[in-house]
Amino acid sequence: MSAPEEGARSAAGRRELTYAVLLCLAGAGLALWAATRTWSVELSVRPAPLPPERAAHTGAGLLPWLPALAVVGLAGGGAVLATRGRLRQGLGALLALLGLVVAAGGGYGLVAAFEGTVSRQWPALSLVGGLLAAGGGALTALRGRTWPAMGARYERPVRNTAPPAAPPAGPVTGRRTTEAWDALDRGEDPTVS
Repeated sequence: MSAPEEGARSAAGRRELTYAVLLCLAGAGLALWAATRTWSVELSVRPAPLPPERAAHTGAGLLPWLPALAVVGLAGGGAVLATRGRLRQGLGALLALLGLVVAAGGGYGLVAAFEGTVSRQWPALSLVGGLLAAGGGALTALRGRTWPAMGARYERPVRNTAPPAAPPAGPVTGRRTTEAWDALDRGEDPTVS
């Protein structure tokens, strides 16, 4: 494969990764926001001269698991960036399933017969958010294995377990701070005289 083809494939992978992460984050964020809005208002009649009692129920109050799954979706959207290969694909499948469950919660809110006056816009937004998150998860599950991963600078370096070839050179004799840090990196104690 030539260098221009490789560069185009890498750019397409980065673009797909960006789309998937944005879909997951936007969908989960929308579902979380919609779950905190008032889905139904129930009025209870009280004896005169007292006014009716108003009880507002949010999506989180009616479906307590909905905002929790949306928060997990937000975290999973960020975790897509930090994973690679099969782990990223598995995370994408989990996010797709999670998005479908959130969408099902929004769908339930649309068709359920809650007491009092019911607002259908917030369950609809929760449904849309769940579908967006599921789309981002499905894209990750299907294509995520070929996407670029974070650079090696974020990974823990592999330590050489072989004994050092030469004993430490002794204490650091310079006055510069960087020499002390370099000595620590070599395993030497810069405070020993």
